[in-house]
Amino acid sequence: MNLVIAGTIGLDDIKTPFGEVKGVLGGSGTYAACAASYFTKPGLVSIAGADLPKEARDILNSRQVDLGGVKFTDKTFHWSGSYEFDMNEAKTLLTELNALLEFDAEVPELYRQAEFLFLANIDPVHQAKVLSQMKSKPFVVIDTMNYWIESKKSDLLAVMKKADLAVINEGEARQLFGTPNLIKAGRLMLEQGLQYAVIKKGEHGALLFSYDGFFSAPGYPLEEVKDPTGAGDSFAGGLIGYLAKTKDTSEANIRKAVVYGSAIASCCAEDFSLNYLKQTKLDDINARFEVFKQIRQF
Repeated sequence: MNLVIAGTIGLDDIKTPFGEVKGVLGGSGTYAACAASYFTKPGLVSIAGADLPKEARDILNSRQVDLGGVKFTDKTFHWSGSYEFDMNEAKTLLTELNALLEFDAEVPELYRQAEFLFLANIDPVHQAKVLSQMKSKPFVVIDTMNYWIESKKSDLLAVMKKADLAVINEGEARQLFGTPNLIKAGRLMLEQGLQYAVIKKGEHGALLFSYDGFFSAPGYPLEEVKDPTGAGDSFAGGLIGYLAKTKDTSEANIRKAVVYGSAIASCCAEDFSLNYLKQTKLDDINARFEVFKQIRQF
């Protein structure tokens, strides 16, 4: 197993100006693993309930996601949210932790020699526990959200110091470091001991920071965005999936990984849940990658 992803599996109720769905497959681990699967076979560390529909399991199996690290209990994590016409931020209507209350972040023996590890958006205490079980010395990418910044900032910063690359959105970057300036926030992220820092800007692309350089990736020009849920997780999953495939963590290759992550995230946003990604092929992702290259030519 070359890539391990630790994150949530959930069932989502989502309402946007363009439609509404109930009980669809979601979760940070789900989106990240499906995105990474375009490049490699990821192993997922998570927990779900017996109520997870067969269709949801079939989606993960069809994407060649290894579920050996997923435990099943009574009821799956449930999130309900809505979006206004500003699709950059969701309004949470209901959160039911359910299975997550029993999550013990146990990494299967088969996964512990992996060269790449993505600590998706979960409790930083669980992120640290997953990392501590790795017998290899993997390249670690970490994500988080505003809730953990508010409630467990010290735990989050402690595990971030052990990561190689952090991926957070612009609001979280400002919140975590108390600055409105994203360039300053990027520098402060690197000062935590990271090699690289990525700040996601939603439809406006992403910024990559390193000690040797700076890179700005544009957003893919979409005319229709139905549901941005999971786009950030798909971005990070695509990024680390590409790194796991190429086994190259140079800055030049990470720039490519950022663009591939953006391409996959743009596909995710075109429909609810994983509906668009289910029918998207690697050739489609590569075609969008070429569009990104054209956008940046001058």
